Amino acid sequence: MEKYEQEHLDQVLKTAAECTLFLKKDDSFPLAGPCKIAAFGNGVRHTIKGGTGSGDVYSRFSVNVEKGLTDAGFELTTGKWLDGYDKLLEEGHKKFVDGIKKQAEELGVNAFFLSFGMVEPQPEHELALDGEGEAAIYVLARNSGEGNDRRPEKGDVYLTDSEVRDILALNKKFDKFMLVLNVGGPVDLTPVLEVKNILVLSQLGVVTGNILADIMLGKANPSGKLATTWTKWEDYSQVGDFGDAHDVNYKEGVYVGYRYFDSVGKEPLFPFGFGKSYTEFEVTPGAISNSKDEITVSVKVTNTGKVAGKEAVQIYVSCPAGKLDKPAKDLAAFVKTSELKAGESETVKASFKLSDLASYDEEAAAYILDEGNYIVLAGNSSRDVKKAGVVALTEKVTTVKTRNCLGDPGFKDFVPEFTRDEDVAGLTKIELKAADFETVEVEYDVEYPVDDLIAGLTDEELAYINTGAFDPTRTGLDVIGNASQAVPGAAGETTRVLEDKGVKSMVMADGPAGLRLTKEYFEDENGVHGIGSFADTMADFLSDEEKAKMEEMAKLNTPKEGTVIKEQYATAIPIGTAIAQSFNYDLAKEYGDIVGQEMERFHVHLWLAPALNIHRSILCGRNFEYYSEDPVVAGMFAAAITEGVQAHKGCGTTIKHYAANNAEFNRYNSNSHVSERAMREIYLKGFGICVRKSQPKALMTSYNLLNGQHTSEHRGLIEDVLRCEYGYKGIVMTDWVVDMLQANPDNKYRGALAAEVVKAGGDLFMPGGKKDFDGIMEGLKDGSISRKQIEQNATRVYRMAEELV
Repeated sequence: MEKYEQEHLDQVLKTAAECTLFLKKDDSFPLAGPCKIAAFGNGVRHTIKGGTGSGDVYSRFSVNVEKGLTDAGFELTTGKWLDGYDKLLEEGHKKFVDGIKKQAEELGVNAFFLSFGMVEPQPEHELALDGEGEAAIYVLARNSGEGNDRRPEKGDVYLTDSEVRDILALNKKFDKFMLVLNVGGPVDLTPVLEVKNILVLSQLGVVTGNILADIMLGKANPSGKLATTWTKWEDYSQVGDFGDAHDVNYKEGVYVGYRYFDSVGKEPLFPFGFGKSYTEFEVTPGAISNSKDEITVSVKVTNTGKVAGKEAVQIYVSCPAGKLDKPAKDLAAFVKTSELKAGESETVKASFKLSDLASYDEEAAAYILDEGNYIVLAGNSSRDVKKAGVVALTEKVTTVKTRNCLGDPGFKDFVPEFTRDEDVAGLTKIELKAADFETVEVEYDVEYPVDDLIAGLTDEELAYINTGAFDPTRTGLDVIGNASQAVPGAAGETTRVLEDKGVKSMVMADGPAGLRLTKEYFEDENGVHGIGSFADTMADFLSDEEKAKMEEMAKLNTPKEGTVIKEQYATAIPIGTAIAQSFNYDLAKEYGDIVGQEMERFHVHLWLAPALNIHRSILCGRNFEYYSEDPVVAGMFAAAITEGVQAHKGCGTTIKHYAANNAEFNRYNSNSHVSERAMREIYLKGFGICVRKSQPKALMTSYNLLNGQHTSEHRGLIEDVLRCEYGYKGIVMTDWVVDMLQANPDNKYRGALAAEVVKAGGDLFMPGGKKDFDGIMEGLKDGSISRKQIEQNATRVYRMAEELV
């Protein structure tokens, strides 16, 4: 390994335990030292470092649990069981592939694209639990990824019968037993709740196996908190729907995640913000103070346990219901303590603006705060809080005057009935009136100044700038665009056609758990060529004819004898959900810094990450990439990652997927029906936080429609909300819109069109193909696309390239 690789791996190994947490624990762990250990479960050898799809990272290697424990000095006694399970997986994989091929043939679709993101079911089995030791673990792994959603079935959300049987048997047999969850999202643990030690290891990148070993030996102490509620499947909200191919109705409104559970009085197994470590903490609210509507809460945290550790303090506010209904509580701020020794105390402070808790009044087209008592709560989960004080608002306040622009979902949002605890006796009171707030009136329809160079270009040249990397002289797979001429394995780039005119090209690489580039490449007279790629994963699902075509294409990327092979290994950092579980803003900045360093090294200008969609349902296949069910957590961690990346010259993030992209099934043509209020308070809020705090260089729209209009074609989303209300200054690109993936005769809605994207203020239609270019040219010729609009779009791309390249 090169020096940078080792340094980055060491940094992750040193810090990633902050992303893990115990759901349950007793005093059985940590162990006194390495010993004989009985290790079972699909995650021992097949440890998941991160999910599949564009969120994957082609790292030099990955340490599974088996190797991590062995390297730490443990002796595994379960080789026979692990070998037997491998054989079952091999047999199951063949059946899985054959089944998909058959289904694809029946449907008349490509088998690979049908399989994209599908998770192989875990096999039921009768393997004997042979293996002894001083302790035992069962590592339960679950994978998911881009292109498909999870299912409430055994082997996915539910445990298989074999898993339940073996976990309970091991729990009875061994005094020291730990269930380790190598998962990207919740699983229903109802059948195994008698287990006394349950660790959410999550998926921590390259060194996941090493980190587990350190935790088991007490060299690292988990200090994470759940960023999403964990409970039994049937208790999750069923108010809205999920999984329809054409229309998804977000009828639950703002009652998402803990906002639902806390408001309807339903007790989850493990609430949002919950997490145990090897030590215990006492969290005591102190003074609250204010500077106008900025509220600061002091909280004393004492380590009452026996070992050093960190605690995450969470500040919630219970807002009064007036004209608008409100959830029982909303997260307002969070802060992580420093490492506290046993018996040590620290007073931390967390601040928030009351105006940031304003609700959106669709009737008034404004954000408002109703008159009444805003009760401030402090604690270490959404359910374990104490009252810290009360902010009494003497009159209704309008904080932002906007305009409705997101469409009608066709229904009224769910409003639960519940009794709010309004007792404020003995609490410190801060009284605020309207004069303590600033009322912002948004200015819309602001024209973006056009650069002189851009104004001098022809219509055709402007169309090139708006159409990704399209070049009529080049060929390539449409599914991945023309990718990048400069960096092997990069997802794409902006046009190179106009380099002689002074328009520079920006290179883009996928994320969000690190840079996704080909591991090896070579250079020749025709440019750079990656060796091996995303297409390698297609082999199992190709017909003989398709394999022959792929082999012919592969010859283009086969080096001649004697050619120097070069390397570009990137670091796989923890998945987004795991980073959010740290509740540590500065740690997230560190992980962003790792990515930024590697972007500089490999000459990548835009990282297609972070992703901050809301965990609306635990079934979304890409939730592992996303941070949380809460928009404050999502927005803050996206901002932290962005700060870390953009501290590096020439490096920018691309926050995504904007917006209401909360499922993978038929994602290209699915229509999300969401109220204006729910969009603004839940699904857009994190984007607003990130933009205002860190100004990411780019933003990617989502594939789906919002209330009947593609998000990439939605001027209300792009111009009104993003640019005018949030003050966004960067470029807006589409996700990789490929005609062959969205053209299905059964779809109710058409796919996104390049000409419509340009009209809406979208700057880049990615990855860019001839059909997209021709559509823009046709729009310019018939006048449906104004010259002024495409000049503005092109100017933003040109100026960003000037800044980054």
